[in-house]
Amino acid sequence: MLSKRIQALSPSMTIAISTLAKELKTEGKDILSFSAGEPDFDTPEPIKEAAIQALNEGFTKYTAVAGIPELLDAISLKLERDNGLKYERSQIIVSNGAKQSLFNLTQTLIDDGDEVIIPAPYWVTYPEIVKYANGKPVIINTDDRSGFKITAAQLKTAITTKTKMLILTTPSNPTGSVYNKAELEALAAVLRDTNIIVVSDEMYEKLLFAEAIFTSVASISEDMYQRTITVNGLSKAVAMTGWRFGYLATASKELVAKMNSLQSQSTSNINSITQKAAIVALTGKVDEEIEAMRQAFEARAVEATELFNELPGISVNRPSGAFYLFVNIKELTEDSMTFCKELLAEYGVAVVPGLAFGSDGYFRFSFATDIVAIREGIRRISKFTKKYQK
Repeated sequence: MLSKRIQALSPSMTIAISTLAKELKTEGKDILSFSAGEPDFDTPEPIKEAAIQALNEGFTKYTAVAGIPELLDAISLKLERDNGLKYERSQIIVSNGAKQSLFNLTQTLIDDGDEVIIPAPYWVTYPEIVKYANGKPVIINTDDRSGFKITAAQLKTAITTKTKMLILTTPSNPTGSVYNKAELEALAAVLRDTNIIVVSDEMYEKLLFAEAIFTSVASISEDMYQRTITVNGLSKAVAMTGWRFGYLATASKELVAKMNSLQSQSTSNINSITQKAAIVALTGKVDEEIEAMRQAFEARAVEATELFNELPGISVNRPSGAFYLFVNIKELTEDSMTFCKELLAEYGVAVVPGLAFGSDGYFRFSFATDIVAIREGIRRISKFTKKYQK
């Protein structure tokens, strides 16, 4: 009865583990969850006030599918101010989270057999939506030694006559790695004189640590501007996960028009209230709140990295952005799935196995929670890992 494509689709392991942790907690079990990519901060007050005002003014009707004009203008101004990129309204579309932006994008661009290059570790959704569009994920593996970033040489080797797209994420979920300008320029040199589309997921651009500097992929050159599709949103840096707001910008007006057609036949416009609230977030009115969250995440990153690196058999690179640690447990075990299942069952700590991100022998630890819980979680992990130590 079910279609072949839906039977081949795997559920999100991060959501599954987070849901299980919540269920165990409601059953009265002592659970510490570091599985969800969700800030523990509340949405800033000015954003909530804008939503309340929209409700009070009766802004509760259908809007244009791509977003209201003033929201598209706010996105355009944000991209020019923060990233040095110029887009018109007709080059931008708003969707129900960046996940829908990416899903609509692959459905609009990928044909049967098209190859999509995806660096691993990757966000769990990338290969699944490519496969759902009947495309073929081509995985480039990276590890701690390369800072979990692909090289120009690796990219060149992975390209074939069937390559349609490259997906880049900076800062990265799950590793927290950030591509610098020189690294992006090297990748751009490989792509020059090809027709390969670049999808740049920049969801965590505001969450940078230490000396890391964010460079938007489309800003590298005119060639990269023309081939790059920038995807972003407000879920992570502005603590608006439940509001469901994502957007996409591209030089191709035709692509936006086709995605508009697809979205008009699926979800239509996103929540009207969210659109009004998002304008506040995009126009710099909560920059102080964003910076406060960023500083908190950085402090947690520093301490959590130090605590993990004190544990025998465990190592982790300090992230340059986002709010994840991708913890190496290869000295203990290559089987991240069993490790994470036993850790949850025996010590009540929920983390996501690296296998979900295409890199076994690791687990993802989200530090988007309070430092007391982080310390206790790492203490429990320390006790648990003694069973693996020889």
